[in-house]
Amino acid sequence: MKYKIWVMMMKFQYNKYKIKRKGDKDISRRIDLHIHTTKSDGSMTPKEVIDEAFKNGTSIIAIADHDTIEAYSDELVSYAKSKDITLINAVEISTKASKVGIHVLGYSFDLKDKQMQEKLCKLRNARHDYLYNVAKKLNELGYIINVQELDKIDAVTKAHIALDVVNNEKNKELLINNFGHIPNKGEFIETVMNENCPAYVKKETVTPKEAAEIIRAANGKVVLAHPVAYVYEDNLKDEDILEIIKDMKPDGLEANYLYVDYNGNKINEIEKWNKFAKENNLFVTVGSDFHNKDGIRPEIGFVNTDFVLEDKVIDEIITNLTK
Repeated sequence: MKYKIWVMMMKFQYNKYKIKRKGDKDISRRIDLHIHTTKSDGSMTPKEVIDEAFKNGTSIIAIADHDTIEAYSDELVSYAKSKDITLINAVEISTKASKVGIHVLGYSFDLKDKQMQEKLCKLRNARHDYLYNVAKKLNELGYIINVQELDKIDAVTKAHIALDVVNNEKNKELLINNFGHIPNKGEFIETVMNENCPAYVKKETVTPKEAAEIIRAANGKVVLAHPVAYVYEDNLKDEDILEIIKDMKPDGLEANYLYVDYNGNKINEIEKWNKFAKENNLFVTVGSDFHNKDGIRPEIGFVNTDFVLEDKVIDEIITNLTK
């Protein structure tokens, strides 16, 4: 009797981490290598991300906060191990190429590399200079902004600033007058804060090539983040992205990425970008770009989508990032 109970318990534990994919085939692992925390513009703390990954059956993750690696404490690494979660260190560096914002992902670098720490610190400081400069322009447009609170955020972003504006009740009347409704953060950024907009401020930044050099100097792997986003947000053509790749010479491409535009439209071009990567001798990675549960965008491990990767593809990704 005790043996039967033990067998039933073992089956339960096994099945708890098995996830159905299309066609009713079972998979034993999920992977997500692009997750944000409260150390930049995510809604969950690093520990909460580990808990969410565990709950979602996602056993391999990377926290890729903007211009900061502060999430990677010894305590977090130990906590991930206690949950049997493989944690690959990562960062997402914001860069500028031909007046277009390009994000460069770094993986498996030396977390203790002093040069990288110093350069990331400089980039974060530039974010705070940007905060004060853009706040001045937003104030001139009549918007109320909580600068002192935003300044407490280590890696403050446009998203933080935009959310602060659209969520402030004192801005409601002005927002409705200007937009006809309360805009989401993406719409506010594109209409008010981006280049050629009334509150545009040029931010001190680095080029994709310089970001790649920072990552390589710390013995990391360089990956161009979500190329699909540059097509739909910045009207870049494949040739433009290829030029960026030729200049920065990344190791990989975040081809396995489900894009959702600011209007909530879901765009799946995974097959196209996997083909693009293969044609240009780049390995591929995978990431949800999770910030928060909004009911629209992919959650950690893509559990709210029908997207999965086969185990052999996951193995290839891990090998490419850690060899």
